[in-house]
Amino acid sequence: MSLTDRCNLRCNYCMPAEGLDWLPTEETLTDDEVIRLITIGVRDLGITEVRFTGGEPLLRRGLADIVAATHALGVETSLTTNALGLAITAPALAQAGLDRLNASLDTIDPETFAAITRRDRFHDVIAGLEAARAAGLAPLKLNAVLLRGVNDDQAAELLGWAIDHGFDLRFIEQMPLDAQHRWNREEMVTADEIFERLSQAFTLTPHDAPRGSAPAELFDVDGGPATVGIIASVTRPFCGDCDRVRLTADGQIRNCLFAREESDLRALLRSGADDAAIAERWVAAMWGKRAGHGIDDETFLQPDRPMSAIGG
Repeated sequence: MSLTDRCNLRCNYCMPAEGLDWLPTEETLTDDEVIRLITIGVRDLGITEVRFTGGEPLLRRGLADIVAATHALGVETSLTTNALGLAITAPALAQAGLDRLNASLDTIDPETFAAITRRDRFHDVIAGLEAARAAGLAPLKLNAVLLRGVNDDQAAELLGWAIDHGFDLRFIEQMPLDAQHRWNREEMVTADEIFERLSQAFTLTPHDAPRGSAPAELFDVDGGPATVGIIASVTRPFCGDCDRVRLTADGQIRNCLFAREESDLRALLRSGADDAAIAERWVAAMWGKRAGHGIDDETFLQPDRPMSAIGG
C-alpha cells in the first residue's frame, strides 16, 4: 500500500535531482479511504500482510493511525522506508502495532551515500535504524541496490557491517523503474555478480529453509546463523510464486510491479460503491495478472509510473 508518492531523497536510480511532479492532494486517498480498502482486502479477499510504502511513507501524517487500524484487523503490518525520520517516529509506530521494517541502505560510506541520494543524510539514516531497534522493531531488513562503478565494490563491506549490527541484508538487482527511463541491462549488476563479489570475502551456502513466495534467495554466511538475500528480479524472475498486489497512493490496483494497466478503486470509493462492488473490481484486476513481467521480451515496455509512484 503506497501512502504517498513524495520522497525526501533523490536517489539517482529512481528520480531526477529536481524531483517529480507529485500527486495533487485531492487525488491521494484519504486516511479513511486507505483503511476502508485495506479492510476489504483483509476481510473479503484473504490478504494476510499489509506493507506500507511510498515514495517515503514516513512523510504521511496519518501513518501511525493507519498502522493502528490495520493492526486491529489482525494482520501482519510492515513498512518499507529510507529511515529518515525514524528517530522521531519509531516509538509511535511500534506502539501502533507495526511488526517489522525494511529500510533502504545502499552503502555505509557517507560520501557514496550523498552521491547516490543527492542528500548528505547518512548519519540521520543510521540514527533512525538505531531508534527503530530501540523501539523493538527488530529484526530489521536492509535493502541495497548495487550500481556499477558507484558502490558495487562495497558489497562485502556492507554485508559485514550489517552482520555486525544485527541487520538482515538483501541485495536487489536494479529494475527498470526509474523516472528517467535510463535503465540499461548492460549496466545492471546482476545477481551472479553480487554473489561473486560477496564470495570473495565470505563463504555463501544455500539456506535450507523453504523460500515460498519470498522474493529473496537466502544464503548462510560463513555457515550461519547470519544470512544474506539476493533478489534477482530481472535475471531470475520469481513471477510464478508472486502473491502480491499493489495499491497506489491514488487508489489504483496494480497486479504486478511492472504492469502497464491499472484498475481504479478510488473512483468506486468516491462514487458511493459498496464494499462488494469494490471487492469484485479488485478480484477482476488480479485475474488479469500476466504469467510474467516480460523484461526479457523484446516488446517489454517500462511502466509509465516510476517506483516512487508505484509503491514497490
